[in-house]
Amino acid sequence: MFLHYLELAARSARASKGLSALMVLALALGIGACMTTLTVYHVLSGDPIPAKSARLFNVQLDAADMAGYKAGEEPTFDLSRFDATALLRDGKARRQVMMSGTNVAVGVPDDHVKPIFSSTRYSTADFFAMFDAPWAQGGGWSAADDEGEARVAVISSALNDKLFGGGDSVGREVIVRGQSLRVVGVLKPWKFQPHFYDMTTGGFAESEDLFLPFSTAMLLKVGHWGNMDCWGKGSNGGTPYDMAASCAFIQYWVELDKPEDAAAYRDYLVHYSEAQRAAGRFERPTNVRLRNVMQWLDSQKVLPADVRLQTWLAFGFLLVCVVNMVGLLLAKTLRRAGEIGVRRALGATRGAIFMQFVVEAGLLGGVGALIGLAFAHGGLWLVRHSPNDYARLAELDAAMLALTLGLALVASLCAGLLPAWRAALVTPAVQLKVQ
Repeated sequence: MFLHYLELAARSARASKGLSALMVLALALGIGACMTTLTVYHVLSGDPIPAKSARLFNVQLDAADMAGYKAGEEPTFDLSRFDATALLRDGKARRQVMMSGTNVAVGVPDDHVKPIFSSTRYSTADFFAMFDAPWAQGGGWSAADDEGEARVAVISSALNDKLFGGGDSVGREVIVRGQSLRVVGVLKPWKFQPHFYDMTTGGFAESEDLFLPFSTAMLLKVGHWGNMDCWGKGSNGGTPYDMAASCAFIQYWVELDKPEDAAAYRDYLVHYSEAQRAAGRFERPTNVRLRNVMQWLDSQKVLPADVRLQTWLAFGFLLVCVVNMVGLLLAKTLRRAGEIGVRRALGATRGAIFMQFVVEAGLLGGVGALIGLAFAHGGLWLVRHSPNDYARLAELDAAMLALTLGLALVASLCAGLLPAWRAALVTPAVQLKVQ
């Protein structure tokens, strides 16, 4: 029976080509606008590490002096080396990592291969396990390597391709700032979107290509890219990277066994902060922040307010398109009252008439979905050519593709309910008398 209704719907669409085309175009425009903004929203609001996001927490302490202090404001964005090292030494979490980023030239002993400037992350040993790094070859370094300032490195598969032609590079050497480092691991292609563990280099930055032990990076003086917040005497005559420097540049993350452990860890941070105040290091009132991944992204406003507004406006535009489609379907239904009366007189039930018009709306919705999908691809192409840092990520994935088709069908079926109900109420006797 469904195929019969589909055949009737196709005949009706061909009989009223202009009206049908207008309905399909209205729906396609609404779907295209809606899915363009919804895809951008999906990209920006997604969970970058869903298996662990509720158990990974960013740590902030307010270690700055009283200059410019305002009660209730956010604490220092990053941690100083002294505080990060102290928290790491206490080891109150299942895993903890202190890290920062830079950009260095990476070469190999072969003079025929030119050094490559690579984004670099220097961290402590738990980094790879905490963030579920996927290994192509080898693995990470150990806590003992952290303590011993080991000359080791982990590289990305992309850097491995450039330096070693994609071969097995574990045990081979790379040159960083004139020093030889032994490659202990190669990562598979790996990225987080957003780049949540370090927002100072951009929320949608690419994953790093070179990874070094934190202590080794300090020994090699590789420098730092990103946020650097100094106060008071700053580096106290040394460098901002010294252990005693009053400078914050280190991102600190912890992994807890379960989300409920966050309260106990926060209490530990409060006690640590109060102890530092008592020792004269901290001047400001205790002000700690412990946020899981999604709370952290929300606090950093990774999802801009204008994207939320655009998404709501797009849904409003889709609603207007659906209302217009309802009006056009009603007009088309009234023009076919005579046909409906004849069908009713020949034995068609009201349910059959209702289903016929619902299937017709669904057919128009299917065609509108396909055209709307083309419009959405066009809209996303424009987004990808915008100057926004997230622009390159604006792509329809499988979930958004399915949502596009589903949304179009639901919208068209909703638009067809009222006209189908009006068609089912047509009285055959009245129409036959008119005829």
